[in-house]
Amino acid sequence: MNKSTAASTVKAMCGAQALGGKLGSVSHYPLYVGLDVHKDTIAVAMAYPGRGKPVYLGEFANTPKSLGKLVGRLSREFDGEVLLFCYEAGPCGYGLYRQLLELGHDCQVVAPSLIPRKPGERIKTDRRDACKLAQTLRNGDLTAVWVPDEEQEAMRDLTRARDDMKGQERKARQQLNAYVLRHAHAWPSNKSRWTQGHYNWLESLRFAHEWQQVVLQEYIDAVKAASQRVDDITAQMERVLPQWSLAPVVDSLVALRGIDKLAAMVLLAELGDVSRFQSPRQLMAYLGLVPSEHSSGPRRRQGGITLTGNRHARRMLVESAWSYRFPARQTMHLKRKAKNASDEAKVIAWRAQKRLCGRYRTLIQAGKNTKQTTVAIARELVGFIWDIVCREMPKLQQTTR
Repeated sequence: MNKSTAASTVKAMCGAQALGGKLGSVSHYPLYVGLDVHKDTIAVAMAYPGRGKPVYLGEFANTPKSLGKLVGRLSREFDGEVLLFCYEAGPCGYGLYRQLLELGHDCQVVAPSLIPRKPGERIKTDRRDACKLAQTLRNGDLTAVWVPDEEQEAMRDLTRARDDMKGQERKARQQLNAYVLRHAHAWPSNKSRWTQGHYNWLESLRFAHEWQQVVLQEYIDAVKAASQRVDDITAQMERVLPQWSLAPVVDSLVALRGIDKLAAMVLLAELGDVSRFQSPRQLMAYLGLVPSEHSSGPRRRQGGITLTGNRHARRMLVESAWSYRFPARQTMHLKRKAKNASDEAKVIAWRAQKRLCGRYRTLIQAGKNTKQTTVAIARELVGFIWDIVCREMPKLQQTTR
């Protein structure tokens, strides 16, 4: 990637909007257009400024050509003024968003779970959905999600593909273990699984019927194939990392204990430039790591974490937090993996290690269970990640100019 492309990537990410903020004042647009997007069609409704009811325009084919014609017609009616479009985040991705921006208009991809809904609504149609989007967009009652640029989305697709492959590997292993155990064969609990010795033991098993032997071999082959796919996509991630505009930030994040290059790539691919959050608390809330609450009057009641936001990043953070159960220390392994990190990142990483390792012991001694403690450590780890990224992103912008 050349410097100009990297610079544009960084600027686009820095200007992106975080999930959780209302669209704010939208009164300067001459028209508000709600799009109910499906695989083949788009239901379109528009709302004029003021308090009038939305106007339903009908269904259009979900193709770039059809959308271009619709936008061109609306643009001519308003003498080329910038219009505001919106649609719900979903399986159709961000292609529609990028096309509308290229056509010179504004667009918001909104969070479906945060769209205001009346308790008594029992009728749902594409027409009603489009009209509701147009009306709530005009009122400023929608919440926009952060939209990644094309490079960021490509990296996210790669990391999520690896996550899918790991899920298939895990399922294949569970099926093999269940089959073997069902026929009274058990690998010793004190020995590691999925080593060469474990595979040799599996292949040495013998069953009464030939058909069962065939089933065993099929399960073993499925596990090996799934593991090979995981290894292949992991190697691909390591190969493309130097070409990524956020590679220097990855190098700094790995200075943190519990975060290797793969974990850092997942976090940055899912979250992008986290410096767009004004504080670590906002990022914690975005990741669903803050306690839920149901309070009224003088009575305050808090529950488990909200589990909202990005589950991929949240799971990676909890896995990383598990390493802080050991005492803080500067091992050779930590020094080697942090060799390319900035001096500031190394200082923050050591401060994080002292804080979080001590915090883990304190919570365990206070009687908290391991799960609660690990989640609490993950929540505090977010603050140190935010600090490192906020310090590294300005440097990255300067080098890419």
